[in-house]
Amino acid sequence: MRFLVDAQLPARLARALTDAGHDALHTTDLPDGNRTTDAQIAVLADQDGRVVVTKDRDFRDGHLLSGSPRRLLVVATGNITNTALLALFAANLDAILTALDEVAFVEIGPGALVLHRPREDGPDRSS
Repeated sequence: MRFLVDAQLPARLARALTDAGHDALHTTDLPDGNRTTDAQIAVLADQDGRVVVTKDRDFRDGHLLSGSPRRLLVVATGNITNTALLALFAANLDAILTALDEVAFVEIGPGALVLHRPREDGPDRSS
């Protein structure tokens, strides 16, 4: 799977995803680095077929309101150490991947993985 990890999450997360066999970038890998805007991140992710991994509620709102980014993994842990974050991903990576195969928007928290299914009367986000 292809990921784009947002600035408020550690670059170590992107490296851990890469080490697990996935194609993962961190915003520090982009030409504008952590100055890349949320809109640019969403466009880049959509163009490259990447899942945006973020803590930023703006991405959630953008996904729900306009369908961009198309695929989203929100980290809903509150303040957490990088070590605990990496352990959370390591323990749940298979479930995260399965969830992202089923739906476009997933949230991971310390005790739950939430799959957000699109409303039947919502906009078509398949394109």
